[in-house]
Amino acid sequence: MSSGIAYPRPRRSVLYMPAANARALDKARSIDADALIFDLEDAVAPDAKETAREGACAAASSGEYGYRELTIRCNGLDTPWGRDDIAAAGAAAPSAVVIPKVSGAADLAAVAGLLEAAGAPESTRIWAMIETPAGIANAREIASFDRTDAVVMGTNDIAKELRATITPDRAALVPHLATCLVAAREAGVSALDGVYNDIRDANGFAAVCRQGANLGFDGKTLIHPSQVEPCNEAFSPSLDELDFHRRVMEAFEVAVAEGRGVVTVDGKMVQNLHVDEAWRAIALADAIEQR
Repeated sequence: MSSGIAYPRPRRSVLYMPAANARALDKARSIDADALIFDLEDAVAPDAKETAREGACAAASSGEYGYRELTIRCNGLDTPWGRDDIAAAGAAAPSAVVIPKVSGAADLAAVAGLLEAAGAPESTRIWAMIETPAGIANAREIASFDRTDAVVMGTNDIAKELRATITPDRAALVPHLATCLVAAREAGVSALDGVYNDIRDANGFAAVCRQGANLGFDGKTLIHPSQVEPCNEAFSPSLDELDFHRRVMEAFEVAVAEGRGVVTVDGKMVQNLHVDEAWRAIALADAIEQR
């Protein structure tokens, strides 16, 4: 029995790594993150931009990072480094270029043109960072752009631009996170929650991971290796959940064979939509195990 759902590669934990730091790039080979963002933007001083670009492109094309999905965050096109970053990244052919402060589809069209000029393969996609009011307002066209593969929430910049305060429950941000999540789901692309700033606050981080998972995000961007393990746990189905999902699929298969469209499992009514949820969770667990 198959629902036809194809779950994308796991993107539970997506770790920013400063590309100017050779030790960090080396350490990233052994960190259990699903994806890495070799960062040329915020984490790199102006006088180190070119060195960082060389390091990121060499890492992305090295074949030395195993199962980890490799991406490069470029500087914006409104900076002195953005066009060269995208051209170099396109030639290195990572899984994606991560583009900051995307305002709309026109920004993405410019990036796509530079990738094509650099000879980037179609497999090099765009992860669009939504960090501004314009990005939130245009989330639907950003997510549906033909080269977009993920929307990435820049929660620090969103809070700054909106003059909002990031509280433990992120009440001021949740409506905007939800807007972008809906756009991603409609377009069929990944949605990644934003970073958590206090690497010492394990409890607060765990709570925000659970919130992001409960909202429906595929994973979360991270700023420190210590955040990877709890993030992976929060965005993975538990053993109890997987056991329930498997029993749902078994029970529904019997129900369909008997001509019934509804079945009860553990006192809960199960319909087609619950079977789809079960397949999605099991497919994700299988993809994680097969990395």
